Amino acid sequence: MVLQVTDLCRSYRGPDGRPHPVVDIPAFSLDSGQHIALAGHSGSGKTTFLHLLAGILRADSGSIVLAGTELVGASEATRDRVRATHLGYVFQTFNLLQGFSVLENLELAMRFGIGWDPERARELLDAVGLADRIQHSPAQLSVGQQQRVAVARALVNQPELVLADEPTGNLDPERSTEALDLMRRLCRDRGAALLLVSHDQQVLASFEQRLALADINRAGAAS
Repeated sequence: MVLQVTDLCRSYRGPDGRPHPVVDIPAFSLDSGQHIALAGHSGSGKTTFLHLLAGILRADSGSIVLAGTELVGASEATRDRVRATHLGYVFQTFNLLQGFSVLENLELAMRFGIGWDPERARELLDAVGLADRIQHSPAQLSVGQQQRVAVARALVNQPELVLADEPTGNLDPERSTEALDLMRRLCRDRGAALLLVSHDQQVLASFEQRLALADINRAGAAS
């Protein structure tokens, strides 16, 4: 099992100063290589949940065991290390570094993870069809090409788990299907588990295993 979540809670302080629960998940888990799509509308806590799993946000309470390491209560340095070495993240807005080339975006990610390996970075960029764009900056790429760079970067450190937050939200339906197929194929080829969150029914329908966030998140009605 690559991920085990137990009694995970996170609240935000509202303008009234009172805590408003956003995530309250009694149990959730992912096995190695498992692919799950999590459905949820805007404001349902999808991104907050992923940020908690990635150690970007601190949980108020509960347990997140990722690749054998407990993240809740762990230091920022520990969370950063686990995120860099065991986790890949595909953001909706891609979060590519604009001042660096496509190849450098992957190489910089590797310096925080498994170590600099330009050959592996080039191999992944070739796998996503961008071998002829490695020296381009993100601004010189189409939105679809930037998405493929984001997928390659998420996988460059050979993570056990990939999190994807509305990864096709900025793409048209045709490009969305292509990008999703690419991401799932690369995850399967490398044995990575995949947790994707989306409100897009076409995206959700392509997964054999689907869950509604509201079914596992007791704070859903409040968020």
